Amino acid sequence: MLNRKLPFIVCLLVAVGLIYGVSVPKATTAQTANPTASATSGWCKNVNIVFFPGGTPGGSFETVVYNGAVQAAADLGANVQYEWSNWDPPTMITQFKAAEATKPDGIAVMGHPGDDAFDPLIKDAESQGIIVTSQNTSLDKAEADYKSAGFGYSGADLYPQGESVGNEAIKEFGLTKGDRVMVWGLLSQAGRGQRTQGILDALKTANVTVDYLEIDAATNSDPSAGTATFVGYVSSHPDVKAIIIDHGNLTGTLPTYLKAAGKNPGDIKTAGFDATAASLQGIKDGWINFVNDQQEWLQGYMPILQICLTKKYGFSGLHINTGAGFVTKDEVDALAALSKQQIR
Repeated sequence: MLNRKLPFIVCLLVAVGLIYGVSVPKATTAQTANPTASATSGWCKNVNIVFFPGGTPGGSFETVVYNGAVQAAADLGANVQYEWSNWDPPTMITQFKAAEATKPDGIAVMGHPGDDAFDPLIKDAESQGIIVTSQNTSLDKAEADYKSAGFGYSGADLYPQGESVGNEAIKEFGLTKGDRVMVWGLLSQAGRGQRTQGILDALKTANVTVDYLEIDAATNSDPSAGTATFVGYVSSHPDVKAIIIDHGNLTGTLPTYLKAAGKNPGDIKTAGFDATAASLQGIKDGWINFVNDQQEWLQGYMPILQICLTKKYGFSGLHINTGAGFVTKDEVDALAALSKQQIR
């Protein structure tokens, strides 16, 4: 009897180790053109999952999410199909419908479109016995409705995460009434926009002057497309004291944006999200002051584990807050090696 339980016990130990920071195996780098990762052994063998990494193959944030999912598939033996969305909510909805039609055992979604858009689709999938869970952006209503059926969440709690970044900027940058701050975010997205709202609300309490810019679809997919927007804003607002970017890939592009605007490191205080290799280098070189680290590798690994745990053992949904605090110049060296491996 003990031998039959060993794989399950080992898996739980792996999960606990991941959550509490114990060292994990090296992730697979997302350089393959084959979108499906299959394993021939493992306690989750023959479980079919469709996973949404988010953006585009090779993107700095979504690649780390993808690597976490690939590692989970290899560890557990699940068959995983990946669907890239260019961070576009309507595309995510279309892909969910297509994924549901294939009748997989589980679907792990990015929650950017929000509960209202996803609710009827998830309800239909659940009625067919398809396990649904979410990563990166929570679907609070769906999680409440289907938690007992395995609907969990792996990601930061978005509104508090955004609020914490706004408050950290106020403290670290010494922002006071009348200081001008640019916030570049995704307020228009029903689910994902909560993080941007948290930033804005925190800044408003300090009575700073906030200029909000919405990240357009082209820039959301390809950060280089936003260079003209950034340069145009900085050129027309020479008094801007700080810039906060609510997008991991755009945060990593800050050195390029600032150079294009004719700025030097430290001329404008900057903050954003995610300890990607590009952002860490930007911090080290003085272009970026701090980022919020949401440990996106876990946002790939844990949803695959969630579906396997529910499918094989009937576990309910786990809500895992991957938000890990802030990374400044003091922490860069400690994370650099893992970042280059695209684990952090």
